[in-house]
Amino acid sequence: MPSGSSSKVLYAAIGSNCAIAVCKYAAAAFTGSAAMLAEAVHSTVDIGNELLLMAGIKRSARPPDALHPFGHGKVLYFYSFLVAVYIFGGGGVFAIYQGISHMRRPLDATHIGWSYAVLAIAAALDGYSWLVSFKALAQQKDPNESLWQEIIGSKDPTVFTIFLEDSAALAGILLAFLGIFLGQLLHNPYLDPVASILIGLLLTAIAVLLGRESGALLVGERTTRSRIQQIKDIIVADPAVQRVGDILTMQLGPEQALLAVDIKFREHLDVHELEAIIDRLEARIQQRDPTIKRIFIEVDALRRAQTTAPARRAS
Repeated sequence: MPSGSSSKVLYAAIGSNCAIAVCKYAAAAFTGSAAMLAEAVHSTVDIGNELLLMAGIKRSARPPDALHPFGHGKVLYFYSFLVAVYIFGGGGVFAIYQGISHMRRPLDATHIGWSYAVLAIAAALDGYSWLVSFKALAQQKDPNESLWQEIIGSKDPTVFTIFLEDSAALAGILLAFLGIFLGQLLHNPYLDPVASILIGLLLTAIAVLLGRESGALLVGERTTRSRIQQIKDIIVADPAVQRVGDILTMQLGPEQALLAVDIKFREHLDVHELEAIIDRLEARIQQRDPTIKRIFIEVDALRRAQTTAPARRAS
């Protein structure tokens, strides 16, 4: 299951986007603004995305079974990938189409005050949701990491998806405001649909980024570098360990990872001693990092690899 902060971020985003979508549709109907309609659809898409993430969280919490022995944690990654597709198809493509359509038949927007009022309300609500997601993201990141590194390295797609959505929403509000304001100021009806096209391109870029990150998690991305280094330090510190080989990890969900490691132990250890040492290492690793749920230790793999490797011929 994702952390409690992820759920808080999700509920804050759903509440703000529901209110924003209603206001934007009303403004679009009164003003006829293409940018405002694109923003209304943008907010609707965001609501759908957040509902998809809620469904993913619920389904990923199911316990392991015979068909899924490692649990259902990756279901959330599948749903977050669907979010990226939904943003691209439902938001980006529609906004670009809407802008091109209004470019062919430009209309002068009316009741401009409605647009400004709704954009101000949307900016306040999206700003609150953005602040909640920003704080959650900042709490998750390591002290030596930047916010961008946390976004591309995070294993919980809920938080960084909402953060990117809210960032795109605030940028979209700015584009819509500029399109409407400059169009009115310069008496140029083409600037409003241009803003709609730019909003569509922005959503497409966000969709590509989310698709890349969610896809990497879905196909088996490793855990964070800091966790891997922490695991190595724990193993190397044990007096029974002579050498550590490959440390392989795979993220099974936001709070669940798999570890497979090759370890060469000291010689002349019997089976009972090895069992006790392995139990000790597993306990220390899981005590330091409870997200490591599955641990597989291959004993003495390095020595076997050296023994079975073909001898080099002298040149």
